[in-house]
Amino acid sequence: MAQPDEPQPTAVPSCPLPSKICHVLRSDRPRSCCGMAMAGFRTAKYQVPEWHRRNAGVYYKAFTASEEAERGRAESQHLMKHAAASAQRAQEYSKSTLGQRLQDIHFWRVELQKEIMELDAETNLLAAQKLRLERALDATEVPYSVVIDNLECRERRQPPDLVIDEVERQLLKEADLIRDIRDLLKRTIIQATTQIRSNRIQKENCELDWSDKVETYHIDDKCVGYCTDSTNVQFHPSSVKFEENASTPKSWAQFSHDNISSAEQEKLASVQLRSLINSIIHDASEDLRMQRAAVNEAFDNRCRELDDAKFRLEQHLQQILKDIADEEANIVNLKKAIRDKEAHLKVAHTRLFDRSFRPNIELCRDEPQFRLISEVEELTVFLEALKRKLMESEQNLKNLEETRMKLEKEIAVKANSIFIDRQKCMSYRVCYPVDLEVASYKQ
Repeated sequence: MAQPDEPQPTAVPSCPLPSKICHVLRSDRPRSCCGMAMAGFRTAKYQVPEWHRRNAGVYYKAFTASEEAERGRAESQHLMKHAAASAQRAQEYSKSTLGQRLQDIHFWRVELQKEIMELDAETNLLAAQKLRLERALDATEVPYSVVIDNLECRERRQPPDLVIDEVERQLLKEADLIRDIRDLLKRTIIQATTQIRSNRIQKENCELDWSDKVETYHIDDKCVGYCTDSTNVQFHPSSVKFEENASTPKSWAQFSHDNISSAEQEKLASVQLRSLINSIIHDASEDLRMQRAAVNEAFDNRCRELDDAKFRLEQHLQQILKDIADEEANIVNLKKAIRDKEAHLKVAHTRLFDRSFRPNIELCRDEPQFRLISEVEELTVFLEALKRKLMESEQNLKNLEETRMKLEKEIAVKANSIFIDRQKCMSYRVCYPVDLEVASYKQ
């Protein structure tokens, strides 16, 4: 159909447009000869080989499902026909088999009930052991805090006593031991919790099996009482078949046997775990006791070393104080000797000075002149020797004073170390639990 003529647009006179340069970002994506407009038609489609493969998979699944359904139907028909024929031919035989079945059910019911009671008792024992582990874990908090406090206190020792001695090595070893014991106890608690959960799960499985056995026993006992003269019998055509989920006598017995066997395995694992818990608590308690004794022995030895070092330093200090007193007295004597010699030197100088004023020929180099000069020289030599000795004595006194200060500082350092080790550390270790095994039984 022809379209109506549309009005032509008015002509616009052409004119040059201002030029403008536009910068377009270059894309790093691969280019397509069809452009972006064709992308939507291409991504949602399958290829022909994919279509064939998908159809082949559908055919195979349909064939497999049909084959499985056909096989299940054939088995069901065979089972239902066999059950109906057996019921028609031998009702008395069925009654006798029901009686035998009741005996089997009673046997497994008794075994399951026995296993349930034993597993429940074992679970309670394991729960008690788990509680011991938790108490033992709580009991390790005090020793660990004691060790950490000892290490922190010993960090306040002053140089040169801030050394990595045997006490520090034993304390670090004790801290590592307690951390390892705590980790072992935590892992064992998790293991015990898992085992308790497994015991309860297996106990629940046995209880479910036991309750099914009780219900089945009542049903089969009622079935044994049925006969042709019973008034409560009627046709149930829909029951003349084997249920698809029905078990065989072998699988039925194997199911209860497997439950009891699994319960026995869990019970055995629980018994072994309880024995392991006893060993862990005993060994941990013994290791802590031995390490505590080693740390205390190291503390005792270190305190004896510090006491001995402090005693020797005090002895040296007493000797230095005596030397200082002697040196001070020596300096006083030296100064007095210097003053005495200076007095003699003054007399000699004065005599020589006065004799230098002798007139004319009297200024003679006579024997007194020679003797006075010799006396001055001799006194000068003695004075220089005395002054040198005075300087040496003053230097010795200064060295003695410095030594005294060092000794007093060392004695103070040793006293501080003794206070830390004996008063801060050893006194705090009195609250250290002696026996972790005993602590695990305390409420």
